[in-house]
Amino acid sequence: MARVALVGRGVVGDRIMRRLPTVMRDVEMIEFDARRRWASPPNVDVAILAQGGGHAAIAAELLEAGIAVVSISDDLDDVRALCDLDALALAGGVPLVVGAGMSPGLTGLLARLLVSQLAACDEIHIAFHGTAGPSCARQQHGALRGRGVGFHDGSWIQRPAGSGRELCYFPEPVGAYDCYRAELASPLLLHEAFPDAERVSARVSANRRDRFTAWLPMLSPPHREGGIGAVRVEVRGSDDAGGRRTLIAGTAELVGTATAATAIAFAVAVTSGRLEAGVVRAGDRSLDTVGLLRTVSAVGVRLQEFTGVPSERRISANP
Repeated sequence: MARVALVGRGVVGDRIMRRLPTVMRDVEMIEFDARRRWASPPNVDVAILAQGGGHAAIAAELLEAGIAVVSISDDLDDVRALCDLDALALAGGVPLVVGAGMSPGLTGLLARLLVSQLAACDEIHIAFHGTAGPSCARQQHGALRGRGVGFHDGSWIQRPAGSGRELCYFPEPVGAYDCYRAELASPLLLHEAFPDAERVSARVSANRRDRFTAWLPMLSPPHREGGIGAVRVEVRGSDDAGGRRTLIAGTAELVGTATAATAIAFAVAVTSGRLEAGVVRAGDRSLDTVGLLRTVSAVGVRLQEFTGVPSERRISANP
């Protein structure tokens, strides 16, 4: 029987607690309060960090105890700190999955699925809409007052958050939203997974009020859970004949559900021994991307690929 520790019981944590047993039959779930430090590390196979706030300190304690970690953190500084734990994870002989949420996470898996259809890929662009629970809403609010990072023609760039407006079309029923640069972790992880891509960017949807009030405390308490969110992954490159191609995939789903599904997929991969020791990023070439996406779909997240014409063809990762 696999033993899985869950740290955090917000919107995402509740969904993981309910849905993990549906795809992993022989599992024992153990809940831990993120606000309290345990006297000794739990006796589990993998710990899923789904709480708000930083994950790096807790992840370091778990890795020192030889426990695999799956983190849904999307904070740029926290993700950098998690990536710095690679040597600790290797020493413990366990994987540390960094960015196992909707974005980063599901976006990396979709990017790898699309890139596998190209002979060469030189651009990856991510757009994200929606929030899960209050912690996610506060994190996104703060990201709009930071510095947006991106990789452009071989070098890192930083631009003010809230700049770079781009109208992005998400899968229905979300539709089109203006999206802007923000302090997001996706470019950092995507560049590591796709080092040949010359341009990598990430944007988040925002309205005028979001941008103008980003430097202030949130004017009203965030909702218990946001509405339908969405991600859009666009990759550009060339096919075998040298022709230019653009491929787009995404999903429209409650952010908490899509995040939970991605974390569950990685937890299943950890317990089945399919991940190598060290830092693991969604989108890594060594991953069984289709297998992970099939688990995401099995949890109830419908993946969509843009073809430009009405079609009944399903994306290959859907059951």
